[in-house]
Amino acid sequence: MSSPESFAFKVGTRLDGRHGRTGVISTPHGDIATPAFIPVGTKATVKAVLPEAMKELGSQALLANAYHLYLQPGPDIVDEAGGLSRFMNWPGPTFTDSGGFQVMSLGVGFKKVLAMEAVGVQNDDVIAKGKERLAHVDDDGVTFRSHLDGSKHRFTPEVSMGIQHQLGADIMFAFDELTTLMNTRGYQEESLERTRRWAQRCLDEHERLTAARSHRPYQALFGVIQGAQYEDLRRKACRDLEELRGAAGTGFDGYGIGGALEKHNLGTIVRWCCDELPERKPRHMLGISEPEDMFTAVENGADTFDCVNPSRVARNAAIYVDEGRFNINTSRFRRDFTPIDDTCDCYTCANYTRAYLHHLFKAKEILAATLCTIHNERFTVRLVDRIRGSIERGEFDAYKTDFLGRWKGRIKAPAN
Repeated sequence: MSSPESFAFKVGTRLDGRHGRTGVISTPHGDIATPAFIPVGTKATVKAVLPEAMKELGSQALLANAYHLYLQPGPDIVDEAGGLSRFMNWPGPTFTDSGGFQVMSLGVGFKKVLAMEAVGVQNDDVIAKGKERLAHVDDDGVTFRSHLDGSKHRFTPEVSMGIQHQLGADIMFAFDELTTLMNTRGYQEESLERTRRWAQRCLDEHERLTAARSHRPYQALFGVIQGAQYEDLRRKACRDLEELRGAAGTGFDGYGIGGALEKHNLGTIVRWCCDELPERKPRHMLGISEPEDMFTAVENGADTFDCVNPSRVARNAAIYVDEGRFNINTSRFRRDFTPIDDTCDCYTCANYTRAYLHHLFKAKEILAATLCTIHNERFTVRLVDRIRGSIERGEFDAYKTDFLGRWKGRIKAPAN
């Protein structure tokens, strides 16, 4: 039976003087202890890894993408299978994003990223320079062409809600417009108001579909906060979204902090948002996974966050260890018969050597991506587990100082 009471959030230990905290998100498919990293399984799979393996390495939930699953295989097929969890044989909670990011980024042929640098004069048309603009935004929605076959499609708030209800994730996101740091202040203001109106339409359609699909478990809806790097716009977006209600009085169950921002402003922007957002609702940070960013996001109030990066870089031979990131396919590893990291408890480190992984990449064997993805996802999940534990023990600042003192980002190959 679909009931909002099946979704809840309970705050645990708080960081003194900051918005950071631990907590538990309860969903129809299980609990998520927060802070938590949510691995991305874009097309209902974390590339190269079995869902069972993701559970074994400690993942609490997975995030899939509404845009990609809409195009293939279609949300009706996922719905007929019993929802995303059953379709992909994943026993835990699931998230889906609204598709807004992919509609805009893939539609215009410009891969927007979270951490960007604003260089030069701002220009609302810069993302289409030298390319055919394949996504067109109007006040009702977005018309775009599929990156698969060029076919024409249209997303509106109602369409996005319909797709996500059929996909059946425990947590889904309202349809929003993605802007970039290159958009002018005037356009950011227009876009923010458009996203607010779309958010209201999402709430209304969410209420309607929840009632119509009462035989399915309740799906929580998160509003998405935009506003780029403008403090007044970010704060306004938070207040506006929290005030919105559907016809039956339903508000958002939580919030996603989205949009383009410069890396050095991450903590400041998360803090602005968490100053305004109610403490009783969870906050998801869209698109981060680098260790330094996770510490920053957590202490400023983010409860969960997702990113494709651990699996994406693994497929290109990039490996995470506590001291940074290195490439396993370089020549020095040909005769290195030690694990990637002898302190790591993942399946790969327990059973395979650097030399073997080096060989797999040089031989272009698919197993290379599987084994390295297992390690990188375990590294990231375990790091956030340790961050959560450090908050509970009152040792967050000491752990942050110790870890970041060793972490050097992208490093040369470590010594044997």
